[in-house]
Amino acid sequence: MIKLYLKYPYLPDRKINVAVIDGREKKLSNILNRLGIKTVLTEKHNFLYEAISYHPDIILHNAGDGDIVVAPGLSSNFISNLKSLNLNVVFGHNILCRNYPGNIAYNVARLGNYAFHNLRYTDPVLRNILEKKGVKFIDVRQGYTKCNIAIIDEYSFITSDMGIYKIATKNGFDCLLIEQGDIRLEGFDYGFIGGASGLISKDVFCITGDIKYHRNHRKIIDFLKYKNKELIFLTSNQIKDIGSIIPLY
Repeated sequence: MIKLYLKYPYLPDRKINVAVIDGREKKLSNILNRLGIKTVLTEKHNFLYEAISYHPDIILHNAGDGDIVVAPGLSSNFISNLKSLNLNVVFGHNILCRNYPGNIAYNVARLGNYAFHNLRYTDPVLRNILEKKGVKFIDVRQGYTKCNIAIIDEYSFITSDMGIYKIATKNGFDCLLIEQGDIRLEGFDYGFIGGASGLISKDVFCITGDIKYHRNHRKIIDFLKYKNKELIFLTSNQIKDIGSIIPLY
């Protein structure tokens, strides 16, 4: 079987057939399976607090071309599952710990040849790999950038973070700023739009719940239409932050 690795993992140029999601989300896994997408389920990272302990956008970063950078301390079983897909698994330098900013090293938001992160805390192994691929980093104060950014295309995204929004628009990105809240994350007041969504093909953007539960649902729908993206709700429930849907193939 030929593996078609994604050059820009968070911007698939065709329908994906393998993705990694939070290992607790068995229902979403079944739904994605019915859409023809095999899921690799994460396992708990014991150094992190419970809400994000399975979140893929916290514990790994798909760097593209078959390279995936993972945090030290992940279970050997999960690593074996990734390697069984013929991925080049590279261990990062930063050991994750419970509290911010010790848990953000791999939470980089990459749009094509650009990546947003708080560069004080970016894992050096991940940064080196991405820079060798020609990725240019944009420094922001927010550390949970992948959580906060719902990637739409190479120059477009949705975020609730004003700091990211201001820097991105100054750099020529077309961004939709939404209000915080209306996204569920156990143990917290709210989660984030990036962590509750993902592209599953070039033109299909999926989100974990029904967009009607978000106060800015009309703005989000209109923005996605403007960007020629089809919107799929994976459930009819409130939107939930699950640490992103991260394409592998």
